Amino acid sequence: MLEYESVLTRAEHLETSGLSVTEVNSVLDALAAVGEPVRLPFHWRPILRDANDDMVLEAAVNGRADGLVTFNDRDFLPVRAEFNIRIFSPRDLIRKLEKK
Repeated sequence: MLEYESVLTRAEHLETSGLSVTEVNSVLDALAAVGEPVRLPFHWRPILRDANDDMVLEAAVNGRADGLVTFNDRDFLPVRAEFNIRIFSPRDLIRKLEKK
């Protein structure tokens, strides 16, 4: 959650989303309320270029996530087959959910 807060409250992401820091924190609070903590019994570090991305990948894999949502697909796409995890951009995921 701290990584999400750090990234989502960057000036360029706030500008792109049109959200305020308060609104981003409200969304993160809502996610935290329904999220399930994930133990990380297995670590694959380092595997990605960014150690913070490694943490996200490890949480997704250990939590048996169906997919991972990121603006940073460039760094995650190379490992999707290895970990059998789908990579979605936020826009693609929203479109997918709207079809349901």
